[in-house]
Amino acid sequence: MSDAAQPTAAEVRAAAEAVKTALDRHLAAVERRSGEDDPAVYDAFNQLAAAAEAYDELLYDRYDEVTPFEIPGADDTLPPYTGPEEPSALSVLIRRDYAVAEPQRLMAHARRIEAADEESTDMDASGTVHGALSLLFGEFEPDEIASRHKEFGLEEGDSTLWVTAADEAADPGEWLEAPFEQVDPQSVVCRFDVSAVFDDEFDDDLDDDDEEEEDGGDADGDAAELDEDLAAELDEDDTEDGGTEGDGPGDTAVPARLEADR
Repeated sequence: MSDAAQPTAAEVRAAAEAVKTALDRHLAAVERRSGEDDPAVYDAFNQLAAAAEAYDELLYDRYDEVTPFEIPGADDTLPPYTGPEEPSALSVLIRRDYAVAEPQRLMAHARRIEAADEESTDMDASGTVHGALSLLFGEFEPDEIASRHKEFGLEEGDSTLWVTAADEAADPGEWLEAPFEQVDPQSVVCRFDVSAVFDDEFDDDLDDDDEEEEDGGDADGDAAELDEDLAAELDEDDTEDGGTEGDGPGDTAVPARLEADR
């Protein structure tokens, strides 16, 4: 950057004063907050973030220095909701990721689906992973696959669910060609995410707590005993065809940890 384009020392000083003012406003809004989602606190937070970011940029441009402030990015959370206050329609967007952990188990289930379908004209689809997946998702509802994924040779990855609001329902077929491309983030009422990242953070917290606890018994021995009991239960549950006992539409899987952005 050329000297002519650099901000002046007075501009940097003015930006620093703006940060101080924004800090005072934010503290005052927090002290007067009327509830957990007080809009005054939200506005004061945004003003403070903007002032800190402006000061950080000017300070760097003028003096090649940075601040310790970490300004949250736009992708860190959902934007403010600006949808209808009394929506008459909603859309639920769901993404679930899976890894094909056991291809042979998956294709074995697909072969059973083929064998039971007397009207099927393609009896070779189960011979490939993508064909087996097509048969599986054509036969079972997504929620049932989610609850029985291990039986089908799948391993859960991240998942997310978005609920969006609208004034009126879409016309039939209106969005089928591009179902996820016209989602307005400001119409999202709530969002729920499930990820192994959250489990890792939770495990780290547990590890920290364990280190702080005094010696209260043989924890390693208890954990080993639990692992042996669990392995025995899993062996008993395996059926001759590779499935598990009690699998069915009524079985549900409870995520280990659920994070809600709002």
